[in-house]
Formats: sequence, structure tokens, C-alpha cells
Amino acid sequence: MNKADNLEIEEYKLDLENRIRNLLWTVSGDYTLKIKPDVSLFLRSRAIALYDGIKQGAFAKYYDKELMGLYLVKKIFLQADERDLTALAQLCIEEAIGEKICRDRPGVKEMQSQAFSDILDQEFEEMPSEGDMLGRLKIAVLRDRLSEGEHKVEKSVKIYRDLLYQARQAEDTMELLKIIDSLYNRMIDPSFEQQHGDLSKVLSVTMEELMEYGWEDYLSEDMYEDALAQYVEQLTANMTSLEDSGLTEDMDKKRKTRHKITVLSPEALEKSYTYVELNYGRTYLTPGEEKKMNYLMCREIHSDCSLYFTEGILKNPVKRNYQYEYAKRLRNKNVWLYHDKHRSVKRNIANLTELLKISLVLRTETQEVLSDRGTIVPSRVWRVGRSPEARIFKRELKGDASDFVVDVLIDASGSQMSRQGEVALQAYIISESLSNVEIPHRVSSFCTFWDYTILHRFRRYEDPREANENIFDYVTSSNNRDGLAIKTIGYDLLQREEEKKILIVLSDGRPYDVVVNRPNAKNPKPYEGFYAISDTATQVRRLRNLGVSVLGVFAGEEKDLATEKKIFGKDFAYIRDISNFSKIVGKYLARQLEMDG
Repeated sequence: MNKADNLEIEEYKLDLENRIRNLLWTVSGDYTLKIKPDVSLFLRSRAIALYDGIKQGAFAKYYDKELMGLYLVKKIFLQADERDLTALAQLCIEEAIGEKICRDRPGVKEMQSQAFSDILDQEFEEMPSEGDMLGRLKIAVLRDRLSEGEHKVEKSVKIYRDLLYQARQAEDTMELLKIIDSLYNRMIDPSFEQQHGDLSKVLSVTMEELMEYGWEDYLSEDMYEDALAQYVEQLTANMTSLEDSGLTEDMDKKRKTRHKITVLSPEALEKSYTYVELNYGRTYLTPGEEKKMNYLMCREIHSDCSLYFTEGILKNPVKRNYQYEYAKRLRNKNVWLYHDKHRSVKRNIANLTELLKISLVLRTETQEVLSDRGTIVPSRVWRVGRSPEARIFKRELKGDASDFVVDVLIDASGSQMSRQGEVALQAYIISESLSNVEIPHRVSSFCTFWDYTILHRFRRYEDPREANENIFDYVTSSNNRDGLAIKTIGYDLLQREEEKKILIVLSDGRPYDVVVNRPNAKNPKPYEGFYAISDTATQVRRLRNLGVSVLGVFAGEEKDLATEKKIFGKDFAYIRDISNFSKIVGKYLARQLEMDG
């Protein structure tokens, strides 16, 4: 797809967004209503996208959307299934306002019919199984509307459809809630009322109870400040829709896979830095230092990227928002895991420390070598004038253990989420052991958010041992631009005076970063596949050519093993169990310490 096609699609989207907003405001009569048009619906079905916007305005006109949103959240808080409850609410809301919209605005009827037809065509290539009562009910409702009430269904579905149709007479939001609640308790979970209470019990859930619950897992986006408020907003935006959002997402992903370009406006880019600060903590660099690093590192393949250097939201927050509390909770989980495995961790630290000490002792042993200066060796004096090898002196060479520096760089993308605590533990073991033998080292993690590669520094090279506990601040999110992270960490490492420089990289073998380009971007190619692998491998080879020893430790899926080998070559280790991370790294470090010793 060329630039002209992209611009045409963007203009088409903006035009539809404006049309949906105008329809919503006109139908509701409330020009203060906020709406987020679903961009992904535009290319799926114009009718669905426009009708969805109209329904949002109509629902706000006839009912209390905030009350409905809170009911859904409270019901889910009491263990109702989010997907099924939302689907039932969507069907009930359609019955409550669908005919009202067509009476008030006859022109909507044709758009409504087209939207129903598109949903049936796109979502139901075959009849749902008998066990999928929700799917069968949705088909029954849509076909009945399209046939002007003439669609016949089996008795098991008709019972629930008749109950659903009571929503047409709901005079206010409370009446509508009673119908939704009753339908859920009868159709989806007959034991719900006995276990968790009736509608009055649901509505009596307090805001304090809701605020204490962790809603982050329910959110569709990674970035949030107040998870409860974001979740309520997410539900209220979805509750008037009828389409299957999963299908919409799949269709949108396929489209993005073909084109893989996301363009942010200058205004959005200005806001993005603020969002990064809010979610990852303030940067520790001055504006001048930050500008310099971006100028030096973000070139060629990374020319439309930015770097962000932080010590984490817990160390330097902009404010104590939801993300701060989320990071705090994850740190506590990491620390609890450490306490659960305290004995094992201490034993591993002791073993790795001993291994490194032995290697250092071997390196510092004194060696005697023949030389052209030093202490004379009487037995070799006869060689003078008789042999070209007339070195008659001996000299002691003492190994030096102070010429080592280590960088540990950990992938903190979302793919590491399932082993987050274990990764933190292993990095802590390595850092503690290096501290015990007084080898300067730095520990960092990396991920990408929008066009920012976030480098989270847990400890600096010369930090005291106490700084190792910062590693428990390790959290995972978003994507990973491995090449840029390795290039940047390597730049700092090369500035060190130590002769022997070592970089340890833990990754999943999948360098992948969703492309977010500035307007008029020079590098719109997606960072994935061969393109990303080649870049990452190039950065590794470049560092090795400059004298840095680089070890790649792979903790991903076996199918990505070949990719990791391409990136790291001979100095590469595959671990099926993340608990072996510190052992693998320990053996590599010991080997490096013993070389030339």
C-alpha cells in the first residue's frame, strides 16, 4: 500500500468519526457527550460503525449509562462472567432502544437492517451449537427483527427471547437492569443468586470494595491510571454494541499485518511523552543528555524511535496513580517469591559466588615468564652471543581481577509476564554474586511503548550491594526493540575503562515492535521478522568486533530457537527453565574470568 492509499484511508476514517459524533450528538440532544468511535469497525462494516454510534446517543437519551456501567462492574465483581453478561446487556439494550430510534428517525431503519445483516454474515457462517445458547439467542433476535417478527425458533431459545423482549417496555434504567439480571441468572448462571445474591445485593456493592479490586486484567489496553474508572468507561463504550469485538479485532489485526503502519499526529506525540512519564516514572537524564542519546542512537533503522531512561515509577513517580500502585503490587509479588524461595536463592548465590571467586583466584595467580629484563637466570647466561633466544631474565606476571565490567540486560516485554517473578529472582542472584566478588556491573531491562524504547536501570555499575533489591521492581509490558536496546546499553559499556567488557542479554528470541511513526516518517517498515532479527544480530556482532563479550540467553519457545541462534551465534544458551538462568550466566562469567589468566 502506497502513501496515497494510506492518506485516503485516514481521511475516510476521520470523515466517519465526525459523522458518528454528529449522529450521536443529534440523536441524544447532548452535545457534551464524549465518544470514542471504534476505528477498527470502519473497515469491517460502515453500517455497524454508524449504527453503533447512533445507539450510544440514543441510550444516553433514554437511560442512565453510568448506572448501567456500574451495574455491570458490580455484577462482574461478584464473579459474573464478563463476556456473557456484556453480551446479554447488549441484546437487552438493543431491544430497549432499537425500535425507539427507528420511530424517532425513520431513516435509521435501513442502516439498522444493514448492520444486522453484516453481523449475521460476518459472525455466523454456521449455526452455533446447542450449548452456545447466547449465540443462538443473538441469531434469533437479529433474524426476527429482519423478518418483521416472523422468525420461528425452537422452544428452548424462545423462552429466553420472550424474556429479552420485555426490555422493549422498560421505562427506566432500573427496569432494564432487572431484566438483564434475571436473564443472566436464569440463562447463564442459575446458581449466581444463591451464591452471590439478587439484584439488590449486586447494587449494594460499595465503591470502596470496587476500588480495592485489581481491574487491570480486564482492561483492553496496557496504559491506565485508575483501572476502575478505565474499566467502567470500557464497559459503557461496549454495552451498546452488538458486534463480536473479537472478530473485529481479528479483522483489524489482519489488515494491520498487511500494512503495519500506524501514524501518530504531532499532538498525540506530545502527549505520548507525558504518558511515558506517568507509566514508567521520570527520566534520570537531563533534557540535554536525553537529546544527545537520542541523536546518537536513534539513527537509520531506528530513526523514528525515541529512547527513555528511567529508574522506574516506584523510584521517581510523577504522581501516585494506578500504574504506581500496580508496579508496587508486582514488586511485592516478586519479593514474596524471593521469601518463598529464600533458602534456594541464598544457596544459588553462595554457589555462584564461590565459582566466581575460584575463577578470580586462578586469574590472579602469579606466573613467571622469561624476559629481556628482570631477575637474571644464571643457568641461561651461556646463551648470550650463542643463541637468538637469549632471554636470560625472569619476570613475575600477576593477573589482574579488577579489569572486568558486566552489563545484564533483561527483556521486559509482555512475553515475559508469565515468568516475571522468576526472572527478577535470577537477575538478583547474578547481581548479588557479582557484588560479592566486587565486579562492577549494571542491571537493566527494556521494552517499547509506542515509539519509545524504555530502558529501566535497576542498579549502576558502582552502586553498593543494597541497590540489588531494586531488581524486584522488574515489571513487563508491551513490545521489544532488541537492536536499539542492545546498541544503547553497549554504547555505555564501551565508555568503561575496564579491559574486559561483558554483556548478558536475556530475551525470548522475538524482536518485535509495533510501528508507530511520526507524520512523514522516514522509516515505516515494521520491526519484526528478518528485518528485526538482522538488526539485532548486527548490533551483537558490532559489539563483539569492538571487544565486548556478548552472551545471549534464550528463555522463549523452542520454535524461536533458530532465531536466537542467528542473533547470538556461538555464545548462546538455551534454558527451558528460567531457574537455570543464573547457573548458565555463572559458567559463562567464570569462563571469561579464566581466559588469559
